[in-house]
Amino acid sequence: MSKKDLLAEIEEKKELYGYQKGDIDKIFDRIHQAKYNYHLLYQLPTGGGKTVIFSEITRRYLEQNPSKKVIVLTHRIELCKQTSKMLKAFQVKNKIINSSIKELPDYHDYSCFVAMIETLKNRLYDEKILLQDIGLVIVDEAHFNSFRKLFKSFEHAFILGVTATPLSSNIKLPMYENYNELIVGDTIQNLIDKGFLAKAITYSYDVGLTSLKVGINGDYTVKSSDFLYSSMYMQEKLLHAYTEKSLGKKTLIFNNGIHTSIHAYESFRQAGFNIRHLDNTTPNEERKEILHWFKKTPDAILTSVGILTTGFDEPTVETIILNRATKSLTLYFQMIGRGSRRLENKHEFTVIDLGNNALRFGLWNDPIDWQYIFKSPEYYLEHLRDDAEIESHFKYVMPEELQKKFSKSASIFMDIPKEFKQTLKNNIKAKTIIDKSVAQHAQMCIENTDDLKDAKSLAKELQDEIEERIKQYCNCLGNVTKNYRSWLIEDYAQRLSLSIGKLYRIKILQEI
Repeated sequence: MSKKDLLAEIEEKKELYGYQKGDIDKIFDRIHQAKYNYHLLYQLPTGGGKTVIFSEITRRYLEQNPSKKVIVLTHRIELCKQTSKMLKAFQVKNKIINSSIKELPDYHDYSCFVAMIETLKNRLYDEKILLQDIGLVIVDEAHFNSFRKLFKSFEHAFILGVTATPLSSNIKLPMYENYNELIVGDTIQNLIDKGFLAKAITYSYDVGLTSLKVGINGDYTVKSSDFLYSSMYMQEKLLHAYTEKSLGKKTLIFNNGIHTSIHAYESFRQAGFNIRHLDNTTPNEERKEILHWFKKTPDAILTSVGILTTGFDEPTVETIILNRATKSLTLYFQMIGRGSRRLENKHEFTVIDLGNNALRFGLWNDPIDWQYIFKSPEYYLEHLRDDAEIESHFKYVMPEELQKKFSKSASIFMDIPKEFKQTLKNNIKAKTIIDKSVAQHAQMCIENTDDLKDAKSLAKELQDEIEERIKQYCNCLGNVTKNYRSWLIEDYAQRLSLSIGKLYRIKILQEI
């Protein structure tokens, strides 16, 4: 955010809204009633003004406790700078403790400090900094577990954690183990109804995720995501979704891997769209230039990986594309939240979901029981809809545009359940259904193209059709594992490619 925009926001926010005042009063009730070493967690949606709220809390706390000091902990340097500026706007004199600060000879000149978590941990460990009279510790983005390392250093302070999603980033370290209580702020829907947030219009495109692998952190691995989302099929799906729902709008694309983001950049660039790519390897100066370009360009498209989910605020974003799947509820809300800022001429924004995320978590503005999630995170995560269950409800219909590409074929459909009944009736092995399906698809591709390259390219457009047939086949078989289903899809693609090659060679020989 530019200095001009930040100052404008500060001027606007000096007058606190009603829901903010109410939540501040609730928090101070706990501060006044609780004994030392009480840990309170506060939840408020992205865009609700958490920084404004804890800045006012800091100002009021120091006014009521002039002999005490406040420290605000963040995990990113961008958040440090933004927080420091907001605190200054609330007349709170503060100092940032970053990697350039080795000691604090002017400690007593400040009533408040804003610190990077790792930097402060190192300084305290080296005994370079001695923090005295800390009465209140505020933890921004409290769902990150790195903050736990410092809690023992503030055993006599009141700790206030703030987050949009009170669900730990590590299921093995639930938040209820570190916080005594959760106060839930206003809901997303209420903030939309009151005119504080923009309304999200969500478009979901069914995507088969059976090839994705889950890593030790509980989310889909970058490697398996890159393999799926870098494919020509998914790149074409991404381009189609953008042109159908977001053409000409300022768009932010979130990816799980750098390879996927680069492929997206190349696909959009070759299609003539105004796009840039950004990831955590982008040099700082280039990053600033890209973000400035994004801000000033009305039809800009920015494809990114992992670095714009927190500490980034561009109110003019009109579309969020989730070009990835995630099992992280926090990440889901963070990504969509980047488009939720309301402006005078922006009352709604578009969300394009290419990872079945809305089907997994619900719509962004759906009611959610944060107290339940805070108290029973393990149970909540265990009962999220899994990919197989989600995909069992997909109803694929071949698009008319694709049907037209197979106009020379007499038949392009197959009734898998009917075929399965026939195999049982005639005592034939079920796998013959797959053989028949591969043969039909290969014939369709040969009949409607002039050369081998075009035939194999056309086959890739059948991916949704293939996954639908495999899904129906597995449903007929009954108890089929996810790995077996994934293998069937991969094997089908290989067999289809070989069959197309064989039929093409036969076609050439017949023409000689």
